[in-house]
Amino acid sequence: MRTVGIYVYDDVEVLDLAGPFEVFTTASRVAGRQQPDTEPPFRVVTIARQRGPITARAGLSVLPTHTLAEHPPLDVLIVPGGDERAERGRADLIEWLRTQATQVELLASVCTGAFLLAGAGLLDGRTVTTHWEDVAALADAFPALTVVDTGRWIDDGDILTSAGISAGIDMSLHLVARLAGDKLAMATARQMDYHWQDSPLESSP
Repeated sequence: MRTVGIYVYDDVEVLDLAGPFEVFTTASRVAGRQQPDTEPPFRVVTIARQRGPITARAGLSVLPTHTLAEHPPLDVLIVPGGDERAERGRADLIEWLRTQATQVELLASVCTGAFLLAGAGLLDGRTVTTHWEDVAALADAFPALTVVDTGRWIDDGDILTSAGISAGIDMSLHLVARLAGDKLAMATARQMDYHWQDSPLESSP
């Protein structure tokens, strides 16, 4: 079983958070029906800088399960987007992201979550993507990145980035396929009644 951590913060985009959460929890539920006597392939935890509820974009209240200082070891870390400007430059977050990048199997961003990974120096030299509205801003702010505006997500081996909002669902289904097999990923998309869109820029080994 792999532990998937999703970082959450005030003004996080709801679907950036909820899309991957739904994919991985649904994958475990579907896997449990297919093989009832085996351990679920994923468990999902939400992580914030501090204890207490956060208010996602448009006012949705979310109660994270863990903090930066207290959470189980992660195998996958997903950083969603939203209005993440207040999170940029936070020393504790940058340090945590850098530490996690050395420990997790896979690191991923959804939408403008790429700004947080880039701000921690984790995307230098990578080809990445983000929401189409923010492609130019990301490229201007971080010239060491190659920022592209095509494809739903980009798989660069140990780091993945996705385009805006709903593209995080496509990327998460791809992660399920990578980690637990195409059959489970397709069954998960079917269970969600979701039309899974692959990326022409997928480049996983």
